[in-house]
Amino acid sequence: MDARVVHTKVGLALRTLRLRRGWRQVDLARASGISRWRIGRIERDRVSRTTVGALEALARALDADLELTVRWNGAQLDRLINRRHAVLHEAAARLFEQLPGWEIAAEVSFSIYGERGIIDLVGYHAASAALLIIELKTELVDPQELVGSVDRKVRLGARIARERGWQARTVSGWVICTEGRTNRRHVDSFSGLLRSAFPADGHAMRAWLASPRQPIRALSFLSIEHAPLRDQLPVQRRRASPARNAAAATPRTVI
Repeated sequence: MDARVVHTKVGLALRTLRLRRGWRQVDLARASGISRWRIGRIERDRVSRTTVGALEALARALDADLELTVRWNGAQLDRLINRRHAVLHEAAARLFEQLPGWEIAAEVSFSIYGERGIIDLVGYHAASAALLIIELKTELVDPQELVGSVDRKVRLGARIARERGWQARTVSGWVICTEGRTNRRHVDSFSGLLRSAFPADGHAMRAWLASPRQPIRALSFLSIEHAPLRDQLPVQRRRASPARNAAAATPRTVI
């Protein structure tokens, strides 16, 4: 399925829902904040310069959900994404192996007053009664969704902790992204939003993990280059210079 077919279905679907409501394009423009001119282009499959945000606004105005799907080699993409997440998960968990006093729980599910979800890692430091919600991101796609997701999990953190027998006095949030130029570029692009939501970095987290007294919100990067599961990932082989080979021989962890 090519991009044109996907776009055609989106435009057709939005037009169908608009007509079902008995709305004119100007009515949808008022409800969505998207210009009537742009709505006309979208419905006619002229979306090459249309943002995902505009499509989402139109879908919300029509009480619909917008889903974008990337396909590659059948089911291989899902397996690749899951393996990359597993590598990052293992690398993050290993950070706590040499930290005394921390208990770690993985893939913690919750359902509280209709709010459901799964937390990648939850850490609890009994001596200080500090709870740490850890969100792992191999790809930083939607910063606004990330901020909202972490806020929600931190807000529910104390209740989630009690269900595990942990009595948390403080709840903190830590976003760990896979180290890489693309993720760094995305963080820089949304630095105002992300650094406002997560003002601390990896250096601050090192000190905090040793003595977690006050709540903290942090975003940092973690290299998975030498994680235990790294050899499970398919990689593109390329020739490297002697200097590059020497650098690769030295393990490094970035937080």
